[in-house]
Amino acid sequence: MSGRIMGPYSLEEIGQFEDRTDWERLRREGDYEGPEEFEVDWSRAEIVIPEPKQAISLRVDADVLDFFRAQGKGYQTRMNAVLRAYMEAQKVAG
Repeated sequence: MSGRIMGPYSLEEIGQFEDRTDWERLRREGDYEGPEEFEVDWSRAEIVIPEPKQAISLRVDADVLDFFRAQGKGYQTRMNAVLRAYMEAQKVAG
């Protein structure tokens, strides 16, 4: 295999993956019983409403846009995440 992390993969390539599932543990522990298995304290939960996005017109190089669009739906969100990461790094750098 070529070292890819994400597909597409052929059936032959899928067959070469290492199976890291602990089947013995799964047999021992049994089936998942649903959300009642976990005790969750929701008393301090807060609803977080994200800030609304602002629509802008932005000129970017064609290859940059092609790169993000090729990743599929949500490419604008990913572009925003890259810009945010840069902004945060610049804040830390001073």
